[in-house]
Amino acid sequence: MDFLWLFILYVFFLVLCVSVFCLLSGRSSSGLDSALQRAERVISLVSPAWLQKCISSCFHTRSGAFVFLHLILDSLVFAEYTWEVLDYSLELELNWMLVFLPYVLITGNLYYFYKCCTTDPGRVTAQNESFCIGVYEYDEIMFHRSNKCPTCDLIKPARSKHCGVCGCCIQRFDHHCVWVNNCIGALNIRYFLLYLLSLTLTAVSLAAVMTAFLLQVVLLSHMMTAAYVDSEGHQEIASLAYVIQHLFLTFPRIVFTLGFLFLLILFLGGYTCFLWYLSITNRTTNEWYKARWIPDSRKGFSRGIVGNLKEIFQPYTLYKKER
Repeated sequence: MDFLWLFILYVFFLVLCVSVFCLLSGRSSSGLDSALQRAERVISLVSPAWLQKCISSCFHTRSGAFVFLHLILDSLVFAEYTWEVLDYSLELELNWMLVFLPYVLITGNLYYFYKCCTTDPGRVTAQNESFCIGVYEYDEIMFHRSNKCPTCDLIKPARSKHCGVCGCCIQRFDHHCVWVNNCIGALNIRYFLLYLLSLTLTAVSLAAVMTAFLLQVVLLSHMMTAAYVDSEGHQEIASLAYVIQHLFLTFPRIVFTLGFLFLLILFLGGYTCFLWYLSITNRTTNEWYKARWIPDSRKGFSRGIVGNLKEIFQPYTLYKKER
């Protein structure tokens, strides 16, 4: 059971880290900031200067490192799928539409990934400042007409925020995403939503094919009804733990890839649902975060579900006539 225990410890550690992060961020921003600062000080004592500089450049300046990592992970998963799972699945006569569905989904996902990386998120400049100011009304609670960006030296439009990584104010700012090396704002949020949805569906389809393949192997080999002789010489009926161990030893790369996909579906699927929920209520991640400490700021800019989605998929330039 070495493989199984190693994987269980890996999953436990990853879930623990994510849970601690969510707990700290949910309590207060100061708690999370202080924890990150302490962690940064500890890391700075044990890590070389070049590594600290590399990490700083990835998170505090625009860098294609995570874009490259994203593409590497995609390539590794699909290399394993094509190298082993595809041939096995076709030999076992699994539904060919299900087997080839991941290739269709990843093609769409890479298109939306490209659009997220290259589309202007809605930069506020001196040329479009007056237009951006007229798009949304100031609520004078979270967004005030008198606010001016000290870095850009421009009046901050309602729902905008200055991004320290990109070095400019972004209209309808949601967040800065290192995975696409770009801000997510008014003009590319629709691509980001479809990117998340297509990536989640790709992971689900890959996991479905791998699970179907492993179940087919178990059923065709009658593994659940098989017997084996244990270390003490006793004959035992194969248990679920024995079946999992056998699958680990026989198809280690497939099982580890499947475990990775299950974790990806869990966390990415949850984040996708959260961002779609914010979208149909016409809120951004930035506004949701701020609303926890600003009274009477939860009303937002909602136009109803249809109107909110139309505002996202037909960007705000189409809505100026309404005001």
